[in-house]
Amino acid sequence: MRQHTIFPAAFPESWASDWGEDEYGLWMGFTYKGVRHDFRWIEPGTFTMGSPKNEPERDDDETQHEVTLTQGFWLAETTVTQALWKVVMGDDPSSFKGEHLPVEQVSWEDAQRFIAKMNGMKPELQMCLPTEAQWEYCCRAGTTTPFYFGEQISSALVNFDGTEPYNNGRKSEYRRQTVEVKLLPPNDWGLYGMHGNVLEWCQDWFGDYPVQPIDDPQGAETGSARVLRGGSWFSHGSKHCRSASRFNYDTSLRFYSFGFRLALGHRAVQSGQ
Repeated sequence: MRQHTIFPAAFPESWASDWGEDEYGLWMGFTYKGVRHDFRWIEPGTFTMGSPKNEPERDDDETQHEVTLTQGFWLAETTVTQALWKVVMGDDPSSFKGEHLPVEQVSWEDAQRFIAKMNGMKPELQMCLPTEAQWEYCCRAGTTTPFYFGEQISSALVNFDGTEPYNNGRKSEYRRQTVEVKLLPPNDWGLYGMHGNVLEWCQDWFGDYPVQPIDDPQGAETGSARVLRGGSWFSHGSKHCRSASRFNYDTSLRFYSFGFRLALGHRAVQSGQ
């Protein structure tokens, strides 16, 4: 169990159907029309965003820089499932059907419509997409390697095209579709599917990274495309599943490897433990 936990200012949160603490830290469940979606409390911290110049198969837009996230926040354990999407939006755009599969074929604009509808019904959620910095901080979970579990990737841990291994690694399975959001193991912060399965929309406009340390970055002020992170089941080349890998697409574009994960805003205070 984590030490010196920084708890939300209001505890438990008004939106929580239940809560607890385990080896990964503090969690709370949110239930809407019988569909449960769990969130993890993410503590503030500092990390190195981007990739070192000697990381195999890196891209030039991954300039390393120090990022400090000054406030804690809630991040969903998984991407939004088809079950949750359906009870909120009344339809299911996904190519691969299943209650516990991630919703896909959703654009950034679609994600914003979902978020606006949820916040309209339950304003206390302060629901949003994570920023790109929040996303990478959570994906890494304190690690500095290309993947949160180390230097190599395998289909035993990630749903991706295992026929295209990373950095001359071994080939592994290619499932050719999404899998249930909790099928594969979580990272050390209890977050599932941060590598592979579906690419995840972030809040930010895509742009160049700063080179100097920065607090709470929000991405470019304007742009023509939004950020996606994490790689997917469809990724051509496992390098796209790395913690530092970045994609950007038009906000209206839908694809069967595009999904999203929810964040909830909240001020935090030191628990005193």
